[in-house]
Amino acid sequence: ELHLEKLSKAGISDVVINTHWLADQIPVALGKGEKWGLSIHYSHEPILLETAGGIRHCLDRLVDGLEDSFLLINGDIYFEWDLTQWLAEAPALNDAHEAYLALVGNPSHHPSGDFALADDGVTLQMPDQDHASFTYAGLGLYRGSFFAHLDQGYHPLGPMLKAALKRHSVSGCLMHEYWLDVGTPERLEQLRLRLQG
Repeated sequence: ELHLEKLSKAGISDVVINTHWLADQIPVALGKGEKWGLSIHYSHEPILLETAGGIRHCLDRLVDGLEDSFLLINGDIYFEWDLTQWLAEAPALNDAHEAYLALVGNPSHHPSGDFALADDGVTLQMPDQDHASFTYAGLGLYRGSFFAHLDQGYHPLGPMLKAALKRHSVSGCLMHEYWLDVGTPERLEQLRLRLQG
């Protein structure tokens, strides 16, 4: 619901929610999105397809002939930056620019990070001795064409992004506001305490 509130405030009207585990409970809890002024669609994965596979599975709901880009937010993250401002400052995606990612400092459970910012401070690259590593926040803008060549089925996102780095077609920005990967019961409790506090 926190994500849906941010999306509505940012002016987004159509949302696709990917479901698998306990999938029947999510539409019951969220409905069609009227509470937030959204139109929610559900894409169910009977078998887990990973992030890129899940996107490919519902790509026709994410893009159309007029709009080739979409916002992806992992369901199990929490973040406190202004999504409206982040979207307003994001660059336009084009043939040479396939993704724009939010990066955060490396959490204790992922100390090696995922990507580094190149000398221009925007283009992403693999970390090296001269560039510090950061963690992909699970939030990014993507071009639909980045996924259109995939067959239906299981596809992780990480290898696709690393291949795109070699084409210099992925950029991003470092976010300094609070972010949490709510991936364990302990971190869920940490978030509950923060929201209560």
